[in-house]
Amino acid sequence: MLLLSLLLPLSANASAPEPVTTALAPATRALIVSLGQPAPARTAFAEARFLRVLDRPLVISGELAWLGGDQLQRRVDKPRLETASIADGEVTVQRVGKRARHFSLHRAPQLQVLLDSFVGLLSGDPARLVQAFTIQRSGTAAQWTLSLVPRDEAVAGSVVGIEVDGVGKRSRCMRIRQANGDLAVDLLGSLAAKMPLTPTRESLKALCQGGP
Repeated sequence: MLLLSLLLPLSANASAPEPVTTALAPATRALIVSLGQPAPARTAFAEARFLRVLDRPLVISGELAWLGGDQLQRRVDKPRLETASIADGEVTVQRVGKRARHFSLHRAPQLQVLLDSFVGLLSGDPARLVQAFTIQRSGTAAQWTLSLVPRDEAVAGSVVGIEVDGVGKRSRCMRIRQANGDLAVDLLGSLAAKMPLTPTRESLKALCQGGP
């Protein structure tokens, strides 16, 4: 996903991780800008959730959509239909055969992190990302990782960090690490179809960072 041209050239050589700072290096800023695309932007996803309370990961799949502004929608097709939407500071969750649930985004710091990261990346907005996260980039122009750490202490108490892996001008994976050790790994776009039947943390990391 995410297909605008780079505004500044990126080095093709591997580099050490850039220091975490509020002032982004030009190559990192250019990379983020290059990921932007017009709304509505939609992409397939497959997610494996590694939870302490479960013996095996929970796998779901469906479609993620940025509808412009601070509007996100995640439709889960498997294992059961569910739609979660964020709009106007409110979260709505709709499951088949059940009444829709509504609650304030302020009650869900994990969803605020998801909103900030997805909107910042999908809109190609470095300022939005810098406002919400400290950012570190590693890798090359061809294959890179962005590490995002929430600035808000209350949010960081729940979500300690996000890693976004990509190739060229396309994001491939998003890994969300929680303070309690739980992990959610989202395979994006065409990579979603490659979710293993029995995913492990190691196999998904290798898949995310394995190149085109």
